[in-house]
Amino acid sequence: MEQKQREFRELKQGNRTVMQYVQSFIHLLQYSPGDVADDPSRAARLLSGFDPTLMTHLGREYQSITQLVDTALDMENRLRVANEDQKRKRQANNAPGSSQKQKANYQQPQQYYQHFVINPVVLPHQGIDIILGMNWMVENNAVLHVGSREVQLKSKVTGKILKIHIPEQKHIEATVNATDLQEIKKIPVVCEFPNVFPEEFPGLPPDRDVEFKIDLVPETAPILRRPYRMAPDELKELKTQLQEQLDKGFIHPSSSPWGCPALFMEKKDQGGKRLCVDYRPLNAVTIKNKYPLPHIDILFDQLAGAKVFSKIDLRSGYYQIKIREEDIPKTAFSTRYGLYEYLVMSFGLTNAPAFFMYMMNSVFMNELDKFVVVFIDDILVYSKSEEEHEEHLRIVLTRLREHQLYAKFSKCAFWLREVSFLGHILSEKGVAVDPSKVEDVLNWKQPKTVIEIRSFLGLAGYYRRFIKDFSKTAKPMTSLTKKNAKYLWDPKCEDAFTSLKKSLTSAPVLAQPDVTKPFDVYCDASGNGLGCVLMQEGRVIAYASRQLRKHEANYATHDLELAAVVHALKIWRHYLLGNTCHIYTDHKSLKYILTQPELNMRQRRWLELIKDYDLEIHYHPGKANVVADALSRRAHCNVIEVRPMARVICCEMDAIKMATEQLIELYNLIIEPTIKE
Repeated sequence: MEQKQREFRELKQGNRTVMQYVQSFIHLLQYSPGDVADDPSRAARLLSGFDPTLMTHLGREYQSITQLVDTALDMENRLRVANEDQKRKRQANNAPGSSQKQKANYQQPQQYYQHFVINPVVLPHQGIDIILGMNWMVENNAVLHVGSREVQLKSKVTGKILKIHIPEQKHIEATVNATDLQEIKKIPVVCEFPNVFPEEFPGLPPDRDVEFKIDLVPETAPILRRPYRMAPDELKELKTQLQEQLDKGFIHPSSSPWGCPALFMEKKDQGGKRLCVDYRPLNAVTIKNKYPLPHIDILFDQLAGAKVFSKIDLRSGYYQIKIREEDIPKTAFSTRYGLYEYLVMSFGLTNAPAFFMYMMNSVFMNELDKFVVVFIDDILVYSKSEEEHEEHLRIVLTRLREHQLYAKFSKCAFWLREVSFLGHILSEKGVAVDPSKVEDVLNWKQPKTVIEIRSFLGLAGYYRRFIKDFSKTAKPMTSLTKKNAKYLWDPKCEDAFTSLKKSLTSAPVLAQPDVTKPFDVYCDASGNGLGCVLMQEGRVIAYASRQLRKHEANYATHDLELAAVVHALKIWRHYLLGNTCHIYTDHKSLKYILTQPELNMRQRRWLELIKDYDLEIHYHPGKANVVADALSRRAHCNVIEVRPMARVICCEMDAIKMATEQLIELYNLIIEPTIKE
């Protein structure tokens, strides 16, 4: 150990390249962590060991090793190129009779030009395992040299190797994922509100009309738990994040009798760790806030006719609300480095989502269901035209500024025709499954336990409105979750498992309902369950299905078909009540149920429910073909509309400058999902 520490303290670049020197530095750094406590000191130590010639070109202070290494690699490459040029000039000048030969043999050099369509850009690594422009680089036989940050391209004209040096873009984080990397000053309307998108919070949140409260069950005694043990790298991260939150004023040291243990959770979107607190003991004695969270399907029902979208994600939304002063000691959390308590609403508190939803609804009460959708800290602005959207977006950003609510610009997107929101793709066409969100379902391995089956069905069930006969398909798997059922994964379970995953990859685009127009409902019943499809003007709005209950297995066919109708009326009551609807069934006698003279008690009870609706029941054989023909399938994010098919495709082909021939008609188009199992 001492020898390694001595090697680290005496380390110099010598004859090594910059990259070799940096690798040796990082390797030896783990043996002497106490010598360089923070990133600036590590950068200073690394700089002191560089070659003196190189150091003269680097001579300034650096805040991070990454910044220093990038500059050193760039400068090393420049010095190498300059040395090679000087060497060639000296050789040419020292050659005997070189000056006369040059004059006699001088010819105008022939110049070759080759246009490369795309400029590759190197982005800082943020946990995304891709290389931008891969298709283009394959097409042009590009060779990447990561150490020297060069791309080598072979000219198709001369066969010579072209070298392109790519400097790292330093300010990409401020604009990533916001309308194709536009800068905030170039985005209409948004440019008027730069103070809504700060890089950091300006301080503690302001005093609002409401504060987060933690009301406890009467006679509850303070609860104190010992801190969890952490790995060395976690302790280092803990110390860093505690200091950051202390500097921001979100926490302060505590002497509270309360204390829950702190722990880390992985950040899904950007990597790294998020400091959280295991508030389960506190949540168990907290009186629950029953403020309702909106159902996601109901939120999307307001989007009919919307063509332009913007989404806004608040920056650490919970930290923008203060905790009532007398409740601050209850938020105390224990760590290896002491006891702290939150001054702002923390993640993990049981009533935090409901309270935040209440506050956001209060802020946007006048705009809800008109042009704003709010789900906790996610805001969607939707409009039927760009002119409307300009007005709507300005109103929303004004509300945020008035209430001193701040958004994270890198997670926002503006002026979109298609937007990803709450795990769905929203567009003028309707609602579709977001392929990036179903990846966990597609990669799910065969369940080995009942708990794993429930987890899979719960995750896949989030998109059940997109899957025809979801309950029927999943029945072999759900039967294994019954009490005292023997766990036996047979071929039927495997088929159901595969079928559900396949259905998600080819899920249709669901239309938005228009309550001013009549609805069509297709119902079906079988020994496995009930299935319904809600449609309007030939487009699917939603699927619904459920398995038969134990007593329903004894129903006659007539009653089973009627049960499917009743199920549809109940589940889509908010659409169908007060609107004209047409019920289609393949059971012919069901169309006479409203005039049937003799009814059993069950049928009478259902008939009372049916009479509340303005409906007509029609006999329609082969309804499955009608439903299939009406679907507009999607593969990933490519939205395809069924009719008018030929005209839409011609427009798409013109947009990408694909050659077309006259007098040729497109009669059939087969679309398959691009995700393969």
